[in-house]
Amino acid sequence: MFCEKAIELIRELQRMADGQLPAFNEDGIRQVLEEMKALYQQNQSDVNEAKSEGRSELIPTIKFRHCCLFRNQRCIAAYLYDRLLRIRALRWEYGSVLPTAIRFHMCAEELEWFNQYKKSLATYMRSLGGEEGLDITQDVKPPKSLYIEVRCLKDHGEFEIDDGTVILLKKNSQHFLPRWKCEQLIRQGVLEHVVS
Repeated sequence: MFCEKAIELIRELQRMADGQLPAFNEDGIRQVLEEMKALYQQNQSDVNEAKSEGRSELIPTIKFRHCCLFRNQRCIAAYLYDRLLRIRALRWEYGSVLPTAIRFHMCAEELEWFNQYKKSLATYMRSLGGEEGLDITQDVKPPKSLYIEVRCLKDHGEFEIDDGTVILLKKNSQHFLPRWKCEQLIRQGVLEHVVS
């Protein structure tokens, strides 16, 4: 049946929870594009036949195929746009470095788009707040306190805070740090917030 593969692409995204990115379905996209090419070629031959031989009974079939072409086009556009929205949200959640598992699910064009978005966001943040800029990805939710207790989940090495103090982040060590300084490491999975 027409448009089934395109609808399956949309269903694939709906099955994934928000914040998750399924693997790019290159095979599904290719199949939809091949179906569109076949529909277009069938329409071209029927239009030529309807014009040359005056066969008006072909017009409903031509219109139906034309609607299927538009539906496939809309489904592919929705699939790609939803993936870009998810990738943009991942930039805000994980920062400028995505985990390998997520990068593995992205195609080359999506990785390129992510890098361009990351550069645009960094340029914008540098333009705010004077010389140093302003990191608008921090404190996505308003903090309840300026300092939080964190536990290190893996060895990370030395970590310097604004007053010049250097802290060694070793696995299972606990520290009382400024929230805005360690929020990025929490998102990356290096630290976890210890809730008392």
